[in-house]
Amino acid sequence: MVLKLIIFTLLLFQIVFSSDVLEPFEDPVLEERYERIISEVRCLKCQNQTIKDSNAFLAGDLRREIRLLIENGSTDEEIFTFLVDRYGQFALYRPAMSGATLILWVAPFVLLLGGGILVFRILRKRSQLPIEDTVDIDEDAMK
Repeated sequence: MVLKLIIFTLLLFQIVFSSDVLEPFEDPVLEERYERIISEVRCLKCQNQTIKDSNAFLAGDLRREIRLLIENGSTDEEIFTFLVDRYGQFALYRPAMSGATLILWVAPFVLLLGGGILVFRILRKRSQLPIEDTVDIDEDAMK
């Protein structure tokens, strides 16, 4: 019975500490802006979730930091600049197009174009090869 109580207490603490207990903004415009911003920021620990969806402590810290920046009057651009300066372009789901990230934006198209050209050349070369009759029929076996 004591073991069950300890397990229940630990699970309860995990639920309490993992939830975001911040009060919503009184202004619905600010709340909508806050929700949009946290939906565009990647959880640096989970790496495949937004900080809106993540229960990691780092995500909670980032949500609180973004909330403070919004309350202090920072613009969206200033918030994203702060995050990029602190954590790098990886923190954003849609990194800005710059010289450093240009290869990430262009590479898929270049690879698709290169693959298409390669397939076209291989098919064209194969279509120009003569068709050889490699089947030898043994007339004695047919009788």
